[in-house]
Amino acid sequence: MSAASPSLAASTLVLHGGGFRHDPATSATTVPIYQSTSFDFPDTATASKIIRFEQIAYTYSRVGNPTVDAFEQRLAALEGGAAALGLASGQAATAIAVLTLVEAGDNIVSSPDLYGGTVNFFRERLKQFGIEARFVDPADPENFRRATDDRTRLYFGESLPNPKLSVFPIAEVAAIGRPLGIPLIIDNTAAPLAIRPFDHGAAIVVYSATKYIGGHGTTIGGAIVDSGQFPWADFPARQPLIHRPDPGYENHNYLELSKLFGPVAYLIRARAALLRDLGPSLSPQNAFQLIQGLETLPLRIQRHFDNAAKVAGYLAAHRKVARVIYPGLQNGLDRRRADAYLKYGYGGLVGFEPVGGEAAALGFIDRLKLFYHLANIGDARSLAIHPSSTTHSQLNAAEQAAAGISPAFVRLSIGLEEPDDIIADIAQALEGV
Repeated sequence: MSAASPSLAASTLVLHGGGFRHDPATSATTVPIYQSTSFDFPDTATASKIIRFEQIAYTYSRVGNPTVDAFEQRLAALEGGAAALGLASGQAATAIAVLTLVEAGDNIVSSPDLYGGTVNFFRERLKQFGIEARFVDPADPENFRRATDDRTRLYFGESLPNPKLSVFPIAEVAAIGRPLGIPLIIDNTAAPLAIRPFDHGAAIVVYSATKYIGGHGTTIGGAIVDSGQFPWADFPARQPLIHRPDPGYENHNYLELSKLFGPVAYLIRARAALLRDLGPSLSPQNAFQLIQGLETLPLRIQRHFDNAAKVAGYLAAHRKVARVIYPGLQNGLDRRRADAYLKYGYGGLVGFEPVGGEAAALGFIDRLKLFYHLANIGDARSLAIHPSSTTHSQLNAAEQAAAGISPAFVRLSIGLEEPDDIIADIAQALEGV
Protein backbone atom coordinates (compact mmCIF):
# COMPACT_ATOMS: atom_id res chain seq x y z
CA MET A 1 0.00 0.00 0.00
CA SER A 2 1.29 3.45 -0.84
CA ALA A 3 1.96 5.78 2.06
CA ALA A 4 -0.22 8.31 0.27
CA SER A 5 -3.13 5.87 -0.08
CA PRO A 6 -6.44 7.62 0.60
CA SER A 7 -7.54 4.47 2.49
CA LEU A 8 -5.22 5.43 5.34
CA ALA A 9 -6.71 7.39 8.24
CA ALA A 10 -5.99 11.09 8.63
CA SER A 11 -3.92 10.46 11.76
CA THR A 12 -1.71 8.15 9.68
CA LEU A 13 -1.53 10.36 6.59
CA VAL A 14 -0.22 13.36 8.53
CA LEU A 15 2.80 11.21 9.44
CA HIS A 16 3.24 9.09 6.31
CA GLY A 17 1.37 10.83 3.48
CA GLY A 18 3.19 11.87 0.34
CA GLY A 19 6.37 10.52 -1.21
CA PHE A 20 8.89 11.27 1.56
CA ARG A 21 10.06 8.23 3.54
CA HIS A 22 13.60 9.29 4.37
CA ASP A 23 16.28 11.57 3.02
CA PRO A 24 17.99 9.71 0.14
CA ALA A 25 21.38 11.14 1.06
CA THR A 26 21.40 10.35 4.79
CA SER A 27 18.32 8.16 5.49
CA ALA A 28 17.12 10.79 7.99
CA THR A 29 13.42 10.23 8.64
CA THR A 30 12.66 13.89 9.39
CA VAL A 31 12.28 16.05 6.28
CA PRO A 32 15.51 18.06 5.93
CA ILE A 33 15.48 21.82 5.45
CA TYR A 34 16.92 22.24 1.96
CA GLN A 35 18.07 25.83 2.42
CA SER A 36 19.24 26.32 -1.16
CA THR A 37 18.25 28.86 -3.77
CA SER A 38 19.11 26.64 -6.73
CA PHE A 39 19.79 23.08 -7.84
CA ASP A 40 22.63 21.76 -9.98
CA PHE A 41 21.76 20.56 -13.49
CA PRO A 42 23.66 17.44 -14.58
CA ASP A 43 24.20 18.77 -18.11
CA THR A 44 22.84 21.35 -20.57
CA ALA A 45 20.56 18.93 -22.40
CA THR A 46 18.83 17.90 -19.16
CA ALA A 47 18.57 21.53 -18.05
CA SER A 48 16.71 22.38 -21.25
CA LYS A 49 14.27 19.49 -20.77
CA ILE A 50 13.56 20.48 -17.17
CA ILE A 51 12.85 24.09 -18.06
CA ARG A 52 10.47 22.95 -20.82
CA PHE A 53 8.59 20.61 -18.44
CA GLU A 54 9.79 17.55 -20.35
CA GLN A 55 11.51 16.23 -17.22
CA ILE A 56 10.70 16.71 -13.55
CA ALA A 57 13.41 18.16 -11.30
CA TYR A 58 14.09 21.09 -8.99
CA THR A 59 15.52 24.23 -10.56
CA TYR A 60 15.06 27.28 -8.31
CA SER A 61 13.43 27.48 -4.87
CA ARG A 62 11.08 30.26 -5.89
CA VAL A 63 9.16 27.66 -7.92
CA GLY A 64 9.94 24.39 -6.16
CA ASN A 65 12.01 23.15 -3.23
CA PRO A 66 12.36 19.64 -1.72
CA THR A 67 11.28 20.68 1.79
CA VAL A 68 8.30 22.58 0.43
CA ASP A 69 7.51 19.65 -1.85
CA ALA A 70 7.34 17.27 1.12
CA PHE A 71 4.83 19.60 2.80
CA GLU A 72 2.82 19.88 -0.42
CA GLN A 73 2.66 16.12 -0.94
CA ARG A 74 1.60 15.42 2.63
CA LEU A 75 -1.12 18.07 2.57
CA ALA A 76 -2.43 16.82 -0.78
CA ALA A 77 -2.59 13.26 0.56
CA LEU A 78 -4.44 14.41 3.67
CA GLU A 79 -6.92 16.48 1.65
CA GLY A 80 -7.52 13.73 -0.89
CA GLY A 81 -6.18 15.90 -3.71
CA ALA A 82 -3.88 15.27 -6.64
CA ALA A 83 -1.26 17.92 -5.82
CA ALA A 84 -0.65 21.00 -3.70
CA LEU A 85 1.27 24.26 -3.92
CA GLY A 86 2.86 25.81 -0.84
CA LEU A 87 2.88 29.61 -0.68
CA ALA A 88 4.16 32.40 1.53
CA SER A 89 0.83 33.08 3.28
CA GLY A 90 -2.86 32.30 3.20
CA GLN A 91 -3.48 35.62 1.48
CA ALA A 92 -0.97 34.66 -1.21
CA ALA A 93 -2.77 31.33 -1.61
CA THR A 94 -6.11 33.08 -2.17
CA ALA A 95 -4.58 35.55 -4.62
CA ILE A 96 -2.76 32.93 -6.68
CA ALA A 97 -5.77 30.57 -6.62
CA VAL A 98 -7.97 33.24 -8.19
CA LEU A 99 -5.46 34.92 -10.52
CA THR A 100 -4.62 31.55 -12.09
CA LEU A 101 -8.00 31.64 -13.87
CA VAL A 102 -8.87 35.31 -14.43
CA GLU A 103 -7.76 38.23 -16.58
CA ALA A 104 -9.08 41.71 -17.40
CA GLY A 105 -12.77 41.62 -18.30
CA ASP A 106 -13.48 38.44 -16.31
CA ASN A 107 -15.49 38.11 -13.12
CA ILE A 108 -15.79 35.82 -10.13
CA VAL A 109 -18.86 35.08 -8.01
CA SER A 110 -18.21 34.87 -4.29
CA SER A 111 -19.89 34.62 -0.95
CA PRO A 112 -19.43 37.82 1.09
CA ASP A 113 -18.96 35.72 4.23
CA LEU A 114 -15.17 35.80 4.15
CA TYR A 115 -12.14 36.91 6.09
CA GLY A 116 -11.98 40.71 5.78
CA GLY A 117 -8.68 40.69 3.91
CA THR A 118 -10.16 38.40 1.27
CA VAL A 119 -13.17 40.68 0.79
CA ASN A 120 -10.86 43.64 0.40
CA PHE A 121 -8.67 41.79 -2.09
CA PHE A 122 -11.68 40.80 -4.18
CA ARG A 123 -13.35 44.20 -3.97
CA GLU A 124 -10.34 46.49 -4.39
CA ARG A 125 -7.26 44.69 -5.74
CA LEU A 126 -9.02 42.63 -8.40
CA LYS A 127 -10.55 45.88 -9.63
CA GLN A 128 -7.02 47.14 -10.36
CA PHE A 129 -6.65 44.27 -12.83
CA GLY A 130 -10.03 44.88 -14.47
CA ILE A 131 -11.63 41.88 -12.75
CA GLU A 132 -15.02 42.12 -11.08
CA ALA A 133 -16.00 40.32 -7.88
CA ARG A 134 -19.75 39.71 -7.57
CA PHE A 135 -20.87 39.00 -4.01
CA VAL A 136 -24.01 36.92 -3.51
CA ASP A 137 -25.75 35.49 -0.44
CA PRO A 138 -24.92 31.76 -0.22
CA ALA A 139 -28.03 31.07 1.85
CA ASP A 140 -29.64 30.50 -1.57
CA PRO A 141 -27.09 28.67 -3.75
CA GLU A 142 -29.01 29.63 -6.88
CA ASN A 143 -27.72 33.17 -6.36
CA PHE A 144 -24.43 31.94 -7.83
CA ARG A 145 -26.17 30.86 -11.03
CA ARG A 146 -28.05 34.15 -11.26
CA ALA A 147 -24.82 36.15 -11.05
CA THR A 148 -23.03 34.05 -13.69
CA ASP A 149 -22.35 35.18 -17.24
CA ASP A 150 -20.01 34.14 -20.06
CA ARG A 151 -17.00 35.78 -18.36
CA THR A 152 -17.47 34.12 -14.96
CA ARG A 153 -14.40 31.96 -14.30
CA LEU A 154 -14.85 30.67 -10.74
CA TYR A 155 -17.00 30.53 -7.63
CA PHE A 156 -15.48 31.16 -4.18
CA GLY A 157 -16.54 30.57 -0.59
CA GLU A 158 -15.25 29.82 2.92
CA SER A 159 -16.30 26.43 4.26
CA LEU A 160 -16.74 27.74 7.81
CA PRO A 161 -16.74 31.52 7.36
CA ASN A 162 -14.72 33.57 9.80
CA PRO A 163 -16.42 35.04 11.78
CA LYS A 164 -20.02 34.43 10.61
CA LEU A 165 -19.73 30.65 11.16
CA SER A 166 -22.58 29.66 8.79
CA VAL A 167 -21.37 26.64 6.83
CA PHE A 168 -21.10 27.27 3.09
CA PRO A 169 -23.27 25.05 0.79
CA ILE A 170 -20.32 23.41 -0.98
CA ALA A 171 -22.17 20.59 -2.75
CA GLU A 172 -24.99 22.79 -3.99
CA VAL A 173 -22.75 25.53 -5.43
CA ALA A 174 -20.27 23.04 -6.90
CA ALA A 175 -23.15 21.27 -8.67
CA ILE A 176 -24.27 24.56 -10.22
CA GLY A 177 -20.81 25.42 -11.49
CA ARG A 178 -19.44 22.12 -12.80
CA PRO A 179 -21.78 21.72 -15.84
CA LEU A 180 -20.93 25.32 -16.76
CA GLY A 181 -17.18 24.73 -16.50
CA ILE A 182 -16.92 26.89 -13.38
CA PRO A 183 -14.83 25.45 -10.52
CA LEU A 184 -15.65 26.08 -6.88
CA ILE A 185 -12.69 27.24 -4.79
CA ILE A 186 -13.13 26.74 -1.04
CA ASP A 187 -11.09 28.38 1.69
CA ASN A 188 -11.00 25.63 4.33
CA THR A 189 -8.74 27.44 6.79
CA ALA A 190 -11.14 27.20 9.75
CA ALA A 191 -12.03 23.53 9.29
CA PRO A 192 -9.12 21.34 8.13
CA LEU A 193 -10.05 17.65 8.44
CA ALA A 194 -13.45 18.64 9.81
CA ILE A 195 -14.77 19.58 6.36
CA ARG A 196 -13.49 17.78 3.26
CA PRO A 197 -14.48 20.05 0.37
CA PHE A 198 -13.43 17.59 -2.38
CA ASP A 199 -15.90 15.03 -1.04
CA HIS A 200 -18.66 17.55 -1.77
CA GLY A 201 -17.57 18.60 -5.27
CA ALA A 202 -15.16 21.51 -4.71
CA ALA A 203 -12.41 21.69 -7.34
CA ILE A 204 -9.77 23.63 -5.41
CA VAL A 205 -9.06 24.16 -1.71
CA VAL A 206 -6.98 26.98 -0.24
CA TYR A 207 -5.54 27.30 3.25
CA SER A 208 -3.92 29.79 5.48
CA ALA A 209 -1.56 27.19 6.93
CA THR A 210 -0.65 29.84 9.51
CA LYS A 211 -3.74 28.79 11.44
CA TYR A 212 -4.69 25.24 12.48
CA ILE A 213 -2.24 23.49 10.15
CA GLY A 214 0.77 25.21 11.75
CA GLY A 215 -1.03 25.42 15.05
CA HIS A 216 1.51 27.20 17.23
CA GLY A 217 1.42 30.83 16.10
CA THR A 218 5.02 30.74 14.85
CA THR A 219 4.83 30.38 11.08
CA ILE A 220 3.19 32.21 8.19
CA GLY A 221 2.28 30.04 5.20
CA GLY A 222 -0.45 29.10 2.76
CA ALA A 223 -1.37 26.37 0.33
CA ILE A 224 -3.54 25.53 -2.67
CA VAL A 225 -4.70 21.95 -3.19
CA ASP A 226 -5.94 20.75 -6.60
CA SER A 227 -8.49 17.94 -6.50
CA GLY A 228 -7.40 16.68 -9.92
CA GLN A 229 -11.08 16.02 -10.64
CA PHE A 230 -12.23 19.12 -12.49
CA PRO A 231 -12.70 18.57 -16.27
CA TRP A 232 -10.69 21.54 -17.52
CA ALA A 233 -10.23 19.98 -20.96
CA ASP A 234 -13.98 20.07 -21.58
CA PHE A 235 -14.32 23.86 -21.31
CA PRO A 236 -11.92 25.76 -23.59
CA ALA A 237 -14.22 28.78 -23.89
CA ARG A 238 -14.97 29.00 -20.18
CA GLN A 239 -11.34 28.47 -19.07
CA PRO A 240 -9.17 30.15 -21.71
CA LEU A 241 -6.11 30.59 -19.49
CA ILE A 242 -5.81 26.83 -19.08
CA HIS A 243 -6.19 26.23 -22.83
CA ARG A 244 -4.35 29.24 -24.27
CA PRO A 245 -0.77 28.62 -25.50
CA ASP A 246 1.78 30.26 -23.23
CA PRO A 247 4.66 31.95 -25.09
CA GLY A 248 6.81 31.46 -22.00
CA TYR A 249 6.66 27.70 -22.53
CA GLU A 250 7.11 27.42 -26.31
CA ASN A 251 3.37 28.02 -26.88
CA HIS A 252 2.27 24.89 -25.05
CA ASN A 253 -0.92 25.19 -23.05
CA TYR A 254 -1.26 23.98 -19.47
CA LEU A 255 -3.09 20.80 -20.34
CA GLU A 256 -0.03 19.86 -22.39
CA LEU A 257 2.47 21.04 -19.78
CA SER A 258 0.80 18.98 -17.06
CA LYS A 259 1.15 15.62 -18.83
CA LEU A 260 4.12 14.50 -16.71
CA PHE A 261 2.37 15.52 -13.49
CA GLY A 262 -1.16 14.11 -13.83
CA PRO A 263 -4.57 15.82 -14.04
CA VAL A 264 -3.34 19.06 -12.49
CA ALA A 265 -3.32 21.60 -15.32
CA TYR A 266 -4.71 24.21 -12.93
CA LEU A 267 -1.99 23.73 -10.34
CA ILE A 268 0.74 23.66 -12.99
CA ARG A 269 -0.45 27.07 -14.22
CA ALA A 270 -0.54 28.35 -10.63
CA ARG A 271 3.06 27.24 -10.13
CA ALA A 272 4.62 27.76 -13.56
CA ALA A 273 2.96 31.07 -14.39
CA LEU A 274 1.73 32.83 -11.25
CA LEU A 275 4.22 31.65 -8.62
CA ARG A 276 7.11 31.90 -11.08
CA ASP A 277 6.21 35.45 -12.13
CA LEU A 278 4.88 36.91 -8.86
CA GLY A 279 7.11 34.99 -6.45
CA PRO A 280 5.20 34.52 -3.13
CA SER A 281 7.22 31.41 -2.29
CA LEU A 282 6.97 29.39 0.90
CA SER A 283 10.42 29.28 2.53
CA PRO A 284 12.00 25.88 3.31
CA GLN A 285 12.25 26.78 7.01
CA ASN A 286 8.54 27.64 7.18
CA ALA A 287 7.61 24.50 5.23
CA PHE A 288 9.55 22.43 7.78
CA GLN A 289 7.68 24.06 10.66
CA LEU A 290 4.31 23.54 8.96
CA ILE A 291 5.11 19.84 8.53
CA GLN A 292 5.66 19.63 12.31
CA GLY A 293 2.24 21.20 12.86
CA LEU A 294 0.55 18.97 10.30
CA GLU A 295 1.75 15.85 12.12
CA THR A 296 -0.37 16.65 15.20
CA LEU A 297 -3.36 18.27 13.45
CA PRO A 298 -5.86 15.40 14.03
CA LEU A 299 -5.15 15.42 17.76
CA ARG A 300 -5.28 19.19 18.10
CA ILE A 301 -8.36 19.81 15.98
CA GLN A 302 -10.49 17.53 18.15
CA ARG A 303 -9.34 19.31 21.31
CA HIS A 304 -10.02 22.72 19.78
CA PHE A 305 -13.54 21.65 18.81
CA ASP A 306 -14.33 20.00 22.16
CA ASN A 307 -13.14 23.03 24.11
CA ALA A 308 -15.10 25.41 21.85
CA ALA A 309 -18.30 23.45 22.45
CA LYS A 310 -17.89 23.85 26.21
CA VAL A 311 -17.21 27.58 25.87
CA ALA A 312 -20.23 28.07 23.59
CA GLY A 313 -22.47 26.26 26.06
CA TYR A 314 -21.20 28.38 28.92
CA LEU A 315 -21.72 31.64 27.04
CA ALA A 316 -25.22 30.62 25.87
CA ALA A 317 -26.31 30.25 29.49
CA HIS A 318 -24.66 33.44 30.78
CA ARG A 319 -26.94 36.31 31.83
CA LYS A 320 -24.51 38.94 30.48
CA VAL A 321 -24.35 37.45 26.98
CA ALA A 322 -26.90 38.73 24.47
CA ARG A 323 -26.10 36.37 21.58
CA VAL A 324 -23.77 33.47 20.79
CA ILE A 325 -22.60 32.66 17.25
CA TYR A 326 -21.58 29.01 17.01
CA PRO A 327 -22.68 26.33 14.49
CA GLY A 328 -23.75 23.93 17.23
CA LEU A 329 -26.27 26.48 18.52
CA GLN A 330 -27.74 27.51 15.17
CA ASN A 331 -31.20 26.51 14.01
CA GLY A 332 -32.88 25.67 10.72
CA LEU A 333 -30.87 25.58 7.51
CA ASP A 334 -27.63 26.71 9.16
CA ARG A 335 -27.73 23.84 11.65
CA ARG A 336 -28.60 21.28 8.97
CA ARG A 337 -25.62 22.38 6.88
CA ALA A 338 -23.33 22.27 9.89
CA ASP A 339 -24.44 18.72 10.67
CA ALA A 340 -24.05 17.67 7.03
CA TYR A 341 -20.55 19.02 6.49
CA LEU A 342 -18.71 19.11 9.82
CA LYS A 343 -16.89 16.25 11.53
CA TYR A 344 -15.29 16.28 15.00
CA GLY A 345 -17.76 18.90 16.26
CA TYR A 346 -18.70 22.43 15.27
CA GLY A 347 -15.38 24.22 14.92
CA GLY A 348 -12.89 25.94 17.16
CA LEU A 349 -14.29 29.48 16.82
CA VAL A 350 -17.01 31.04 18.96
CA GLY A 351 -18.52 34.48 18.48
CA PHE A 352 -20.68 36.33 20.96
CA GLU A 353 -22.13 39.72 21.86
CA PRO A 354 -22.11 40.77 25.51
CA VAL A 355 -24.98 42.75 26.98
CA GLY A 356 -24.04 46.41 26.71
CA GLY A 357 -22.91 46.71 23.09
CA GLU A 358 -19.53 47.80 21.75
CA ALA A 359 -18.21 49.27 25.00
CA ALA A 360 -18.94 46.00 26.78
CA ALA A 361 -17.21 44.02 24.02
CA LEU A 362 -14.07 46.15 24.16
CA GLY A 363 -14.04 46.07 27.97
CA PHE A 364 -14.41 42.29 27.98
CA ILE A 365 -11.34 41.86 25.75
CA ASP A 366 -9.28 44.28 27.85
CA ARG A 367 -10.09 42.32 31.04
CA LEU A 368 -9.02 38.92 29.69
CA LYS A 369 -5.89 37.50 31.32
CA LEU A 370 -5.40 34.01 29.87
CA PHE A 371 -6.56 34.81 26.33
CA TYR A 372 -4.18 36.57 23.98
CA HIS A 373 -5.52 39.62 22.16
CA LEU A 374 -4.29 39.20 18.60
CA ALA A 375 -5.39 38.84 14.98
CA ASN A 376 -5.08 35.12 14.38
CA ILE A 377 -7.06 31.90 14.77
CA GLY A 378 -6.09 28.27 15.22
CA ASP A 379 -3.26 28.92 17.67
CA ALA A 380 -2.60 26.42 20.47
CA ARG A 381 -3.44 29.30 22.84
CA SER A 382 -6.88 30.85 23.21
CA LEU A 383 -7.25 34.15 21.36
CA ALA A 384 -9.75 37.03 21.34
CA ILE A 385 -10.36 39.88 18.91
CA HIS A 386 -12.89 42.62 18.13
CA PRO A 387 -13.35 42.11 14.35
CA SER A 388 -15.28 45.32 13.71
CA SER A 389 -12.28 47.47 14.62
CA THR A 390 -9.46 45.12 13.57
CA THR A 391 -9.60 42.12 11.21
CA HIS A 392 -12.70 43.34 9.34
CA SER A 393 -12.27 47.09 9.78
CA GLN A 394 -11.78 47.55 6.00
CA LEU A 395 -15.43 46.62 5.47
CA ASN A 396 -18.12 49.29 5.62
CA ALA A 397 -21.02 49.01 8.05
CA ALA A 398 -23.30 47.24 5.58
CA GLU A 399 -20.61 44.74 4.65
CA GLN A 400 -19.86 44.05 8.30
CA ALA A 401 -23.53 43.46 8.98
CA ALA A 402 -23.78 41.09 6.00
CA ALA A 403 -20.80 39.15 7.40
CA GLY A 404 -22.54 38.83 10.76
CA ILE A 405 -20.32 41.36 12.51
CA SER A 406 -21.73 44.02 14.81
CA PRO A 407 -19.77 46.57 16.89
CA ALA A 408 -20.60 44.37 19.91
CA PHE A 409 -19.20 41.18 18.33
CA VAL A 410 -16.26 39.36 19.95
CA ARG A 411 -14.52 36.45 18.22
CA LEU A 412 -12.87 33.77 20.31
CA SER A 413 -10.46 31.20 18.91
CA ILE A 414 -10.48 28.48 21.54
CA GLY A 415 -7.13 26.88 22.28
CA LEU A 416 -5.83 23.71 23.86
CA GLU A 417 -5.78 24.80 27.50
CA GLU A 418 -7.81 23.06 30.18
CA PRO A 419 -11.42 24.07 29.39
CA ASP A 420 -12.18 25.02 33.00
CA ASP A 421 -9.28 27.51 32.88
CA ILE A 422 -10.54 29.00 29.62
CA ILE A 423 -14.05 29.40 31.03
CA ALA A 424 -12.74 30.89 34.28
CA ASP A 425 -10.98 33.63 32.33
CA ILE A 426 -14.12 34.36 30.33
CA ALA A 427 -16.15 34.44 33.56
CA GLN A 428 -13.94 37.00 35.27
CA ALA A 429 -13.85 39.18 32.12
CA LEU A 430 -17.66 39.11 31.89
CA GLU A 431 -18.01 40.23 35.51
CA GLY A 432 -17.23 43.79 34.49
CA VAL A 433 -19.86 43.86 31.73
